[in-house]
Amino acid sequence: MKKVLFYTNQFFGQIGGEEAAYTEPQVHEGPKGNANAFVPQLKDAKIVATILCGDNYYAENMEICRAFIRKQVEAYQPDMLLAGPAFNAGRFGIACADACTFVQEQLGVLSLTAMYEENPALEMYRKSIYIMQAGKSAASMTKDAKRMADFANKLLAGEPVGLPKEEGYFPKGRRINVFAEKNGAVRAVDMLMAKIKGEPFETELEISMYDKVQPSTPVKDLRKAKVALLTSGGIVPKGNPDHIPAATAKVWGRYDLSGMTRLDAGAWESVHAGYDPVYANDDPNRVAPYNTMKELEKEGIIGEVYPYLCSTTGNSTSVADATRMGDEMVRQLKADGVEAVLLTST
Repeated sequence: MKKVLFYTNQFFGQIGGEEAAYTEPQVHEGPKGNANAFVPQLKDAKIVATILCGDNYYAENMEICRAFIRKQVEAYQPDMLLAGPAFNAGRFGIACADACTFVQEQLGVLSLTAMYEENPALEMYRKSIYIMQAGKSAASMTKDAKRMADFANKLLAGEPVGLPKEEGYFPKGRRINVFAEKNGAVRAVDMLMAKIKGEPFETELEISMYDKVQPSTPVKDLRKAKVALLTSGGIVPKGNPDHIPAATAKVWGRYDLSGMTRLDAGAWESVHAGYDPVYANDDPNRVAPYNTMKELEKEGIIGEVYPYLCSTTGNSTSVADATRMGDEMVRQLKADGVEAVLLTST
């Protein structure tokens, strides 16, 4: 019977939400939290222990967390580390991928995690480890756990691993020679004819497509410019009048700051679900530094501060929605004569 060590965060480990994000690493015998979703799917393998750690703690104390994981690997002698799935949670994704990379490269233990395609950890770690494709949120937990477990069973059994599209993992940037019945010229013509006829076909070499963004011209004189403050940190008037979602936002708000020199605690709040809002609520200017901009205006460094705050939440927001909202903001700002923008995040 193979032994599996499982890694998850404070939320899926049933410790708490964002308020428990600084939970130090701990270990529990057997499966705990979402590790139980994997138990019936694993063949000839069992989860011997579950490591839990707060997302913030891991991100800020990686060496300590790696040392803790090393101790558990030495104690339980697992054949594999399973982590996640992390969905579109950036901090959780980094923790899962870092833990997997560490045990595989430093300790020689098989590892596997999963996340959504827009998770920032994917590009950081995809070349080092197997990362399975997962849904955007925990709504796909059951399906993602089964896919991860099926692939884990194959890895543990030492079976040959198929291509990314066959197995469901993200490409690792490797090219492997395979034998085909038809040579490349014939296959290329077949694809061309299918494309001309409007029939389905699948390319053998995907070409990466990147947006071409033309840099803005420099501001001629900041001392005469009107500068706007934008944030994806979720700072909104108390009560969130536009009902901006805490994650996966599709809307943004524009809030009048006329007569203000700062964003006062109690009158403004953070509705962002991707970080602990305590310090932002205590002083909203930490995320949206309107007070500093007004000081720069007073000192003559900025000609004029735009009297509105444009705000949304960037947490798990899709690239398409972010692009659309950005275009909407720019149209409004241009109409109001804004020449420069300060965009803050978290």
